Amino acid sequence: MSTQAKIPEGPPRVEPAGAVPSLAPDALRLNANLPNALTLFRIFLVPFLVVVLLTKFDGREVVALAIFLLATATDFFDGWLARRRGEITTFGTLLDPIADKLLISAALISLVEVGIAPAWMVVVVVGREFAVTGLRSVASGQGIVIAASPWGKAKMASQITAISLLILSERYGWLLLAGKIGLWVVVAVAILSGAQYFRLFLQRIVSFPGPVPPDE
Repeated sequence: MSTQAKIPEGPPRVEPAGAVPSLAPDALRLNANLPNALTLFRIFLVPFLVVVLLTKFDGREVVALAIFLLATATDFFDGWLARRRGEITTFGTLLDPIADKLLISAALISLVEVGIAPAWMVVVVVGREFAVTGLRSVASGQGIVIAASPWGKAKMASQITAISLLILSERYGWLLLAGKIGLWVVVAVAILSGAQYFRLFLQRIVSFPGPVPPDE
């Protein structure tokens, strides 16, 4: 059986030094699917939540709670749909925790502004989010993946419960004590989970031998 020699089409293309490499159209696509659309919708709801919480009008507590619970519902459904439909993308994986942090931080800071949540407790919770994100980014830059903490679900559940109680406490004052207790739980979980991330970070970084040098 004869074989046909392949004629080279020309020398390989070499990008000049300092030039930005061109990307294929597929690499520029933002993976527009339903789970990612829900994540973007959650981010879209954040400014509306802040405006409602900080604007004085009758029934704002109910409206704010409805917006907040709708946003948290998208957090459940985007992950569930992505796994069920096999549409887990890098874009969605990176954007989802950012959307969660924006929602929780915006709600807590707004509650500080209206005088319901103590500022120092919110600083601890929001600071923990920034610290953990920074640790995971540094580890990722070293080629180390720090998996999500088992405390993650407990943290999110406690945050949703505490924020919901605090929002409603403006209308129903007897819920304020429950909301404050819930916020203490949020702070405790934030500290414990943050300490676990810091411990894992130190273990992985200290034991990481570094990149393997290329063969001579």
